[in-house]
Amino acid sequence: HFSESTTAPSDVGWRAVAANLSDLAAMGCSEVVGVPVGLVATPSTPWAWVEGVYGGIGEALGAHGGAVLGGDCSSGLQRLLAITALGRLPRSAGNARAIRRRDGRPGDSLVSTGPHGLSRLGLALLQDSLNPARTEALDPLLCQRAIDTHRRPRPRLDVVRSLAATRPAGIPWRVGGCDSSDGLMAAVAAVAVASRCGARLERTALPLEAGMAALPEGEAWCLGGGEDFELILALPPAWADALIAVLPEGRRIGWLETAALPGSVAWAD
Repeated sequence: HFSESTTAPSDVGWRAVAANLSDLAAMGCSEVVGVPVGLVATPSTPWAWVEGVYGGIGEALGAHGGAVLGGDCSSGLQRLLAITALGRLPRSAGNARAIRRRDGRPGDSLVSTGPHGLSRLGLALLQDSLNPARTEALDPLLCQRAIDTHRRPRPRLDVVRSLAATRPAGIPWRVGGCDSSDGLMAAVAAVAVASRCGARLERTALPLEAGMAALPEGEAWCLGGGEDFELILALPPAWADALIAVLPEGRRIGWLETAALPGSVAWAD
Protein backbone atom coordinates (compact mmCIF):
# COMPACT_ATOMS: atom_id res chain seq x y z
CA HIS A 1 0.00 0.00 0.00
CA PHE A 2 1.31 3.44 -0.81
CA SER A 3 0.36 7.09 -0.85
CA GLU A 4 1.92 9.93 -2.82
CA SER A 5 1.85 12.02 0.36
CA THR A 6 4.26 9.67 2.15
CA THR A 7 5.99 7.54 -0.48
CA ALA A 8 8.11 8.63 -3.44
CA PRO A 9 7.88 6.49 -6.61
CA SER A 10 11.29 4.92 -5.99
CA ASP A 11 10.22 4.03 -2.43
CA VAL A 12 7.06 2.40 -3.80
CA GLY A 13 9.23 0.11 -5.93
CA TRP A 14 11.65 -0.62 -3.09
CA ARG A 15 8.89 -1.40 -0.57
CA ALA A 16 7.06 -3.74 -2.97
CA VAL A 17 10.22 -5.76 -3.53
CA ALA A 18 11.32 -5.67 0.12
CA ALA A 19 7.95 -6.91 1.40
CA ASN A 20 8.14 -9.95 -0.88
CA LEU A 21 11.80 -10.64 -0.15
CA SER A 22 10.89 -10.55 3.54
CA ASP A 23 8.47 -13.41 2.87
CA LEU A 24 11.32 -15.35 1.27
CA ALA A 25 13.53 -14.74 4.33
CA ALA A 26 10.67 -15.85 6.58
CA MET A 27 10.67 -19.22 4.80
CA GLY A 28 14.43 -19.65 5.06
CA CYS A 29 15.51 -18.55 1.57
CA SER A 30 19.04 -17.23 1.39
CA GLU A 31 19.21 -16.66 -2.37
CA VAL A 32 16.92 -14.38 -4.39
CA VAL A 33 16.29 -15.49 -7.98
CA GLY A 34 14.20 -12.49 -8.99
CA VAL A 35 10.76 -10.91 -9.35
CA PRO A 36 8.14 -10.74 -12.07
CA VAL A 37 6.48 -7.30 -11.98
CA GLY A 38 2.85 -6.51 -12.76
CA LEU A 39 2.08 -2.79 -13.14
CA VAL A 40 -1.29 -1.16 -13.77
CA ALA A 41 -1.22 2.61 -14.33
CA THR A 42 -3.95 5.15 -14.98
CA PRO A 43 -3.77 7.06 -18.30
CA SER A 44 -2.79 10.21 -16.39
CA THR A 45 0.19 8.58 -14.64
CA PRO A 46 3.38 10.55 -15.39
CA TRP A 47 6.13 8.56 -17.07
CA ALA A 48 8.51 9.85 -14.39
CA TRP A 49 6.47 7.96 -11.79
CA VAL A 50 6.85 4.69 -13.72
CA GLU A 51 10.58 5.28 -14.10
CA GLY A 52 10.85 6.00 -10.39
CA VAL A 53 9.05 2.80 -9.42
CA TYR A 54 11.26 0.64 -11.62
CA GLY A 55 14.29 2.53 -10.33
CA GLY A 56 13.33 1.58 -6.77
CA ILE A 57 12.77 -2.03 -7.82
CA GLY A 58 16.24 -2.09 -9.33
CA GLU A 59 17.80 -0.56 -6.22
CA ALA A 60 16.20 -3.17 -3.94
CA LEU A 61 17.32 -6.04 -6.16
CA GLY A 62 20.78 -4.52 -6.42
CA ALA A 63 21.02 -4.48 -2.62
CA HIS A 64 19.59 -7.95 -1.97
CA GLY A 65 20.07 -9.97 -5.16
CA GLY A 66 17.91 -11.15 -8.02
CA ALA A 67 16.66 -9.59 -11.24
CA VAL A 68 13.42 -8.49 -12.87
CA LEU A 69 12.04 -11.64 -14.52
CA GLY A 70 9.61 -9.98 -16.89
CA GLY A 71 5.98 -9.26 -16.06
CA ASP A 72 3.22 -7.16 -17.56
CA CYS A 73 2.09 -3.54 -17.79
CA SER A 74 -1.44 -2.36 -18.51
CA SER A 75 -3.82 0.56 -18.09
CA GLY A 76 -6.51 0.72 -15.42
CA LEU A 77 -8.60 2.90 -13.14
CA GLN A 78 -6.00 2.98 -10.33
CA ARG A 79 -2.31 2.36 -9.91
CA LEU A 80 -1.44 -1.19 -8.86
CA LEU A 81 1.94 -2.83 -8.40
CA ALA A 82 2.11 -6.62 -7.98
CA ILE A 83 5.41 -8.34 -7.15
CA THR A 84 6.08 -12.07 -6.86
CA ALA A 85 9.46 -13.04 -5.38
CA LEU A 86 11.25 -16.27 -6.25
CA GLY A 87 14.13 -17.66 -4.20
CA ARG A 88 16.02 -20.80 -3.29
CA LEU A 89 16.25 -22.64 0.00
CA PRO A 90 19.74 -23.68 1.14
CA ARG A 91 20.28 -27.42 1.55
CA SER A 92 22.50 -29.60 3.68
CA ALA A 93 22.79 -33.38 3.54
CA GLY A 94 20.17 -33.31 0.81
CA ASN A 95 17.53 -31.63 3.01
CA ALA A 96 16.16 -28.11 2.58
CA ARG A 97 16.80 -25.81 5.55
CA ALA A 98 13.36 -24.24 5.71
CA ILE A 99 11.80 -21.95 8.30
CA ARG A 100 8.20 -22.98 8.97
CA ARG A 101 5.62 -21.54 11.30
CA ARG A 102 4.73 -25.02 12.56
CA ASP A 103 8.26 -25.96 13.63
CA GLY A 104 8.28 -24.34 17.07
CA ARG A 105 8.27 -26.55 20.18
CA PRO A 106 7.49 -25.97 23.88
CA GLY A 107 10.62 -24.60 25.55
CA ASP A 108 11.86 -22.77 22.45
CA SER A 109 13.04 -19.20 22.90
CA LEU A 110 11.25 -16.52 20.90
CA VAL A 111 13.72 -14.19 19.20
CA SER A 112 13.08 -10.84 17.55
CA THR A 113 15.75 -9.92 15.00
CA GLY A 114 15.31 -6.18 15.45
CA PRO A 115 13.23 -3.30 16.84
CA HIS A 116 9.50 -2.93 16.28
CA GLY A 117 7.31 0.15 16.01
CA LEU A 118 9.76 2.25 13.99
CA SER A 119 7.84 1.93 10.73
CA ARG A 120 4.61 3.00 12.42
CA LEU A 121 6.37 5.98 13.97
CA GLY A 122 7.77 6.85 10.56
CA LEU A 123 4.29 6.78 9.04
CA ALA A 124 2.94 9.03 11.81
CA LEU A 125 5.76 11.50 11.20
CA LEU A 126 5.17 11.50 7.45
CA GLN A 127 1.44 12.02 7.96
CA ASP A 128 2.13 14.73 10.58
CA SER A 129 -0.35 12.97 12.88
CA LEU A 130 1.67 13.15 16.11
CA ASN A 131 1.11 15.85 18.68
CA PRO A 132 3.63 18.59 17.75
CA ALA A 133 4.99 18.67 21.30
CA ARG A 134 5.70 14.95 21.16
CA THR A 135 7.40 15.29 17.80
CA GLU A 136 9.66 18.05 19.09
CA ALA A 137 10.65 15.90 22.07
CA LEU A 138 11.86 13.05 19.85
CA ASP A 139 15.51 12.72 18.87
CA PRO A 140 15.86 13.91 15.24
CA LEU A 141 18.08 10.90 14.49
CA LEU A 142 15.33 8.57 15.74
CA CYS A 143 12.79 10.39 13.56
CA GLN A 144 14.93 10.03 10.47
CA ARG A 145 15.57 6.36 11.20
CA ALA A 146 11.83 5.77 11.61
CA ILE A 147 11.06 7.47 8.29
CA ASP A 148 13.81 5.50 6.55
CA THR A 149 12.50 2.26 8.08
CA HIS A 150 9.01 2.99 6.77
CA ARG A 151 10.08 4.04 3.28
CA ARG A 152 12.87 1.51 2.76
CA PRO A 153 12.35 -1.62 4.90
CA ARG A 154 15.12 -4.20 5.05
CA PRO A 155 14.27 -7.85 4.34
CA ARG A 156 16.26 -9.97 6.80
CA LEU A 157 17.90 -12.36 4.37
CA ASP A 158 21.08 -11.86 6.40
CA VAL A 159 19.45 -13.58 9.37
CA VAL A 160 19.00 -16.77 7.36
CA ARG A 161 22.74 -16.88 6.77
CA SER A 162 23.39 -16.14 10.45
CA LEU A 163 21.09 -18.99 11.47
CA ALA A 164 23.20 -21.45 9.49
CA ALA A 165 26.44 -20.05 10.89
CA THR A 166 25.34 -20.13 14.54
CA ARG A 167 23.59 -23.52 14.76
CA PRO A 168 25.28 -25.38 17.61
CA ALA A 169 26.81 -28.75 16.81
CA GLY A 170 24.46 -31.63 17.41
CA ILE A 171 21.25 -29.57 17.09
CA PRO A 172 19.21 -30.57 14.02
CA TRP A 173 17.78 -27.89 11.75
CA ARG A 174 14.41 -26.89 13.18
CA VAL A 175 13.37 -23.25 13.07
CA GLY A 176 9.87 -21.93 13.61
CA GLY A 177 9.14 -18.42 12.46
CA CYS A 178 7.59 -15.81 10.23
CA ASP A 179 8.12 -12.15 9.47
CA SER A 180 6.46 -9.33 11.40
CA SER A 181 4.89 -7.44 8.51
CA ASP A 182 1.51 -7.66 10.29
CA GLY A 183 2.99 -6.76 13.68
CA LEU A 184 5.04 -8.47 16.39
CA MET A 185 2.06 -9.83 18.34
CA ALA A 186 0.45 -11.23 15.18
CA ALA A 187 3.72 -12.95 14.26
CA VAL A 188 4.10 -14.53 17.70
CA ALA A 189 0.50 -15.76 17.60
CA ALA A 190 0.95 -17.16 14.08
CA VAL A 191 3.99 -19.20 15.12
CA ALA A 192 2.30 -20.36 18.32
CA VAL A 193 -0.93 -21.53 16.69
CA ALA A 194 0.86 -23.31 13.82
CA SER A 195 3.20 -25.01 16.32
CA ARG A 196 0.26 -25.95 18.60
CA CYS A 197 1.84 -24.04 21.49
CA GLY A 198 1.14 -21.09 23.69
CA ALA A 199 3.50 -18.13 23.93
CA ARG A 200 4.78 -16.03 26.81
CA LEU A 201 6.18 -12.56 26.22
CA GLU A 202 8.36 -10.58 28.61
CA ARG A 203 7.21 -6.98 28.71
CA THR A 204 10.63 -5.74 29.82
CA ALA A 205 12.23 -7.45 26.81
CA LEU A 206 10.04 -5.91 24.10
CA PRO A 207 12.16 -4.73 21.13
CA LEU A 208 11.15 -1.10 21.54
CA GLU A 209 13.58 1.70 20.77
CA ALA A 210 14.45 3.60 23.96
CA GLY A 211 13.45 6.89 22.34
CA MET A 212 9.94 5.56 21.66
CA ALA A 213 9.30 4.39 25.21
CA ALA A 214 8.07 7.83 26.25
CA LEU A 215 5.38 7.91 23.56
CA PRO A 216 1.92 6.86 24.80
CA GLU A 217 1.59 4.86 21.58
CA GLY A 218 5.06 3.33 21.84
CA GLU A 219 4.21 -0.11 23.25
CA ALA A 220 1.10 -0.48 21.08
CA TRP A 221 3.11 0.38 17.96
CA CYS A 222 5.81 -2.08 18.99
CA LEU A 223 3.26 -4.87 19.36
CA GLY A 224 0.94 -4.07 16.46
CA GLY A 225 2.25 -1.22 14.33
CA GLY A 226 3.23 -3.55 11.51
CA GLU A 227 5.50 -3.25 8.47
CA ASP A 228 8.73 -3.64 10.44
CA PHE A 229 9.66 -6.72 8.36
CA GLU A 230 11.81 -8.29 11.08
CA LEU A 231 11.74 -12.03 11.77
CA ILE A 232 10.19 -13.66 14.84
CA LEU A 233 11.87 -17.02 15.38
CA ALA A 234 11.32 -19.99 17.70
CA LEU A 235 14.63 -21.71 18.45
CA PRO A 236 16.18 -24.09 20.99
CA PRO A 237 17.62 -21.83 23.74
CA ALA A 238 21.29 -22.59 22.94
CA TRP A 239 20.76 -21.70 19.29
CA ALA A 240 18.86 -18.55 20.27
CA ASP A 241 21.78 -17.43 22.45
CA ALA A 242 24.27 -17.99 19.62
CA LEU A 243 22.11 -16.11 17.10
CA ILE A 244 21.49 -13.14 19.39
CA ALA A 245 25.24 -12.86 19.96
CA VAL A 246 25.77 -12.00 16.27
CA LEU A 247 22.69 -9.81 15.75
CA PRO A 248 23.32 -6.30 17.14
CA GLU A 249 19.60 -5.65 17.69
CA GLY A 250 18.41 -9.21 18.23
CA ARG A 251 16.85 -10.14 21.55
CA ARG A 252 14.95 -12.88 23.30
CA ILE A 253 11.36 -11.69 23.87
CA GLY A 254 9.79 -14.78 25.42
CA TRP A 255 9.24 -18.49 24.87
CA LEU A 256 6.81 -21.14 23.64
CA GLU A 257 5.06 -23.43 26.09
CA THR A 258 2.53 -26.22 26.23
CA ALA A 259 -0.96 -24.73 26.25
CA ALA A 260 -4.53 -25.97 26.25
CA LEU A 261 -5.35 -23.27 23.69
CA PRO A 262 -2.79 -23.23 20.84
CA GLY A 263 -1.99 -19.72 19.72
CA SER A 264 -2.64 -18.09 23.08
CA VAL A 265 -0.22 -15.28 23.93
CA ALA A 266 0.20 -14.05 27.50
CA TRP A 267 2.62 -11.93 29.50
CA ALA A 268 5.19 -13.67 31.65
CA ASP A 269 4.73 -13.19 35.39
